[in-house]
Amino acid sequence: MHTILVTGGTGYIGSHTAVELIENGYKVIIVDNLSNSLIEVLDGIENITGVRPDFEKFDLCDQKKVFSLFEKHSIDAIIHFAALKAVGESVEIPLEYYHNNIESLINLLQAMQKFNTSCFVFSSSCTVYGQPDMLPVTEKAPVKKAMSPYGNTKQISEEIIQDAIHAISSIKAISLRYFNPIGAHKTAFIGESPVGVPLNLVPFVTQTAAGVRDKLKVFGNEYNTGDGTAIRDYICIGDLAKAHVVAVDRLLKTKNKTNYEVFNLGTGKGVSVMEIIESFEKATGIKVNYEIVDRREGDIEKVWADTKYANDELGWKAETSLEDTLRSAWEWEKKVRNIKSKQ
Repeated sequence: MHTILVTGGTGYIGSHTAVELIENGYKVIIVDNLSNSLIEVLDGIENITGVRPDFEKFDLCDQKKVFSLFEKHSIDAIIHFAALKAVGESVEIPLEYYHNNIESLINLLQAMQKFNTSCFVFSSSCTVYGQPDMLPVTEKAPVKKAMSPYGNTKQISEEIIQDAIHAISSIKAISLRYFNPIGAHKTAFIGESPVGVPLNLVPFVTQTAAGVRDKLKVFGNEYNTGDGTAIRDYICIGDLAKAHVVAVDRLLKTKNKTNYEVFNLGTGKGVSVMEIIESFEKATGIKVNYEIVDRREGDIEKVWADTKYANDELGWKAETSLEDTLRSAWEWEKKVRNIKSKQ
């Protein structure tokens, strides 16, 4: 049984990936400092899989604790999620983003070198493309100047990984460039639970529908898009999590073509903010109160993925419909808020 270290594993994407790994026969160790997640997520993982993953609470910027973890466990691969991740917030507190996201990565790569761990899957982002010249965006699109410190940390991280691989021949890595993950596990045992005010669209939609928020803020309606609102590629969290299992398996079984590979993870379809609201209302029968406000600094106008390379090379594809994904997000919100279904 291979042992996979999942950093940020009580977070949104990390927890869903931990479930998929366990269900595919992997042993999972989670490290998280719980700065934007809850320890109760471990209960959800256990409820779904019947297995409670090993868990350690500490900050990956603490190199001594990172090395101590590797001394205690024989780790075959790492999936690195742990990072500060909000575009708007990164504009306000850039130094915290650079410190946290870069130092934690360096500590992990140094531990890999010291303890002979060779396989690394990095949680990257479509923000590395900035506003692409052509859509849909392929993996060969130029990495342009980032429009936010968050996006820049992802660009810098990818460069660090490539430099490390060049210098340390034993390391091989895959960067998965996500578009916009949404939804929750079909059991509603885990989902997106941001601490404080949500910074992503869909949890703000569900919290508004649940009455936790008075109204949803739509940041800008004057973009050069069909309805004036920003367009993104929204992918079901379950589909996204499955791709990480495929990536880890690819590295462990040396199916990788080169020591550093990049794949876009999305649906290949762009959806506007207003279309998300309308699709949510259709899927749930719940009206969402919203208001149009000014654009948010750091946001790009529109982006969606060309997924052909990931589909063909990984044998992976996003399969869950937008309405089913939004319905899962609402089922999770209802469970969190103890809302009885009216339907």
